[in-house]
Amino acid sequence: MSAQSTPISTSAPTAQPVGRRVGDIDWRPLRYLNVYRSVLSGLFTVLALTGSAPRPVGQAGAELFTATVVLYFLFSIGCSFTIRRRWPSFPIQLMAQVFGDILAITVMMHASGGVNSGFGMLLVVAVAGGSLLTEGRIAFLFAALASIAVLAQQVYTFLYMAFPVTNYAQAGLLGVAFFATALLAFYSARKVRESEALAARREVDLANLAQLNEYIIQRMQAGIIALDTQGVIRLVNESARGLLGFSGDAGGRHANWVVPELTELLGQWRGDRSRSTYIFRPSGSGLEVMASFAPMGRDAEDGVLVFLDDASSTRQRAQQLKLASLGRLTASIAHEIRNPLAAIRHAGQLLTETPTLSSGDLRLTDIIEDNCQRMNAIVENVLMLSRRREAVIENFTIAPWLERFVMDFCRETGLSREQIRATVTPKDLMIRMDLTQLHQVLRNLCENGVRHGGLEPLLEINVGLIEETDRPFLEVIDSGTGIDGEVAEQLFEPFFTTVAEGTGLGLYIARELCEINRASLNLISREGQGAHFRIIFSDPRRQGALS
Repeated sequence: MSAQSTPISTSAPTAQPVGRRVGDIDWRPLRYLNVYRSVLSGLFTVLALTGSAPRPVGQAGAELFTATVVLYFLFSIGCSFTIRRRWPSFPIQLMAQVFGDILAITVMMHASGGVNSGFGMLLVVAVAGGSLLTEGRIAFLFAALASIAVLAQQVYTFLYMAFPVTNYAQAGLLGVAFFATALLAFYSARKVRESEALAARREVDLANLAQLNEYIIQRMQAGIIALDTQGVIRLVNESARGLLGFSGDAGGRHANWVVPELTELLGQWRGDRSRSTYIFRPSGSGLEVMASFAPMGRDAEDGVLVFLDDASSTRQRAQQLKLASLGRLTASIAHEIRNPLAAIRHAGQLLTETPTLSSGDLRLTDIIEDNCQRMNAIVENVLMLSRRREAVIENFTIAPWLERFVMDFCRETGLSREQIRATVTPKDLMIRMDLTQLHQVLRNLCENGVRHGGLEPLLEINVGLIEETDRPFLEVIDSGTGIDGEVAEQLFEPFFTTVAEGTGLGLYIARELCEINRASLNLISREGQGAHFRIIFSDPRRQGALS
């Protein structure tokens, strides 16, 4: 399903007279009426040609009856060809065929002894069939023509004494029956037209609603997947494809072939409904995705609706709550710790100026100074978390920015440009993030890499696109010995550090800054090789998507 959609129609089709339309809904009944005409004329043709027609069929004029039914049968065959070709137009064909029915049946009635022969009921059928397929005025025209034809037959009989007895009363009753039939057919056809118009309007409304639903689902920031009872994907939107890391239409494919991790979580949810939300990392995208399951019926066996969201957005909302509490906490830290710490540091500095101190005492004052600086750095980092400004996210080309960063970093740290290898593919790649906060994150990762690197080059900085999701990434790889599994699990925890002089807040702050910018910072496992950190940015093309 595409995210773009054609404009939604807001107009309902106008109800038109049934006889004026040319759709299948009109031609099909006309075809059925001609089948009835063919069967009727064919039956009378066989009876007339074989001489086995029962009385009073054809008793007043056998030759006239035979010629009429043969022509009537040929007329029905010709009508079948014109109906199939749909030429001439529907109203012309309908009127011509009903007029032909009235003429042929009236002549057959005359050749069979007049109104007493019972052929008048066949005229009722012809009037009813034509009236149902046209509008009211034409229906009364059919009734009038049939009545005139019956009366004309009676007048002809009276003038030329064709039959010994004429029956004007029965002819009049037939005329009344014709008009009553036309009236009933008129109201029935009007009800049918109203029902058709209502069905057409409902069809447009349902099509508009389906189109609107598809548009909303495809434009939603949250990913949506609909699974049937067998676990086959029936619906998936663009956000879900981006979060799970696959392209193309997955409709009709089993979820286990597309996202096996999701299938495993679905089995867990079906076994324990008390938990409806799970966080997992699809192999296709490498993002942390939050999945929520909801049954589409009374039971999950009827189908499941899966809502997917980037876990960084949830962490961002939780972080706002953490920062509110942390702000109050740091105010107390600044008041309760920083001032006494400054007094301790000042007293230690005064103590070092005492001339009678031994070398051992001077070593103790150095310890006091070092630890005061370390505690002050911790306080400064915590204060920075609480006072951090809102992210000013913007789109920018990463290649020139990265080159300036590497040059500044080398100048500040005393490294040569050859010790840091930086590549950007493609060169015009756009990144969406706060420039100041990206500088802080990348500087922290580079400082860690330089501290633990050993071979040349000390650092590799690669920027590119993830093929499955088209989301930009930036990775920093050092040349050290790598990070073992136990340390990797706690690496982003606050106050966790592997060096004595560290505060344990650098990587924690770096990940927090990434999540504020709807990006993710992760450690890529590389056994026996240097540490590999990867930042996956938000897609700059989706900044205008509906949330």
